[in-house]
Amino acid sequence: MSILEILTYPNPFLRERTTPVTNIDGSLQELIAAMADTMYAAPGVGLAAIQVGIRHSLLIYDIEADKKNGLYRVLINPKIIERHGEIQSEDEGCLSVPEFRSNIKRAESILVEGVDKDGNPLQVEADGFHAIVLQHEIDHLNGKLFIDHMSALKRQLFKKRFKKKLSKSDE
Repeated sequence: MSILEILTYPNPFLRERTTPVTNIDGSLQELIAAMADTMYAAPGVGLAAIQVGIRHSLLIYDIEADKKNGLYRVLINPKIIERHGEIQSEDEGCLSVPEFRSNIKRAESILVEGVDKDGNPLQVEADGFHAIVLQHEIDHLNGKLFIDHMSALKRQLFKKRFKKKLSKSDE
């Protein structure tokens, strides 16, 4: 079992855009397995490679958060190609923005193209919570955090609260 360090806000690496995966080999499979161990240990329902300091366009997720069965899915080089409707993601959180949650507007359903862990092309149709998780993780691959979807006022309050928390931890 290999647990990776999850980068947290305000680490500037989280704002980087990822690069496409071009080589699906044994080292990538090891990274995927370590990401799964990390996601389940955190615990979370999704994890993008950028969150563990790797600039690959790669994410894993398990909307059931079922560590026992480990039925996580892998998306390499995912792209959202269709979005429909709007849904309120209630109490959305992020492993890279610990101890903070917010309601976020997301597309209600999406169609994603990418490749699986073996390099086979795939399309994923997702709605509801499944769509929210995929949008959240794909945002990471594009250097965005869920806090970027909040209103300017809520984002200001978050940053103020975050700075206050940092100053207390420095004491």
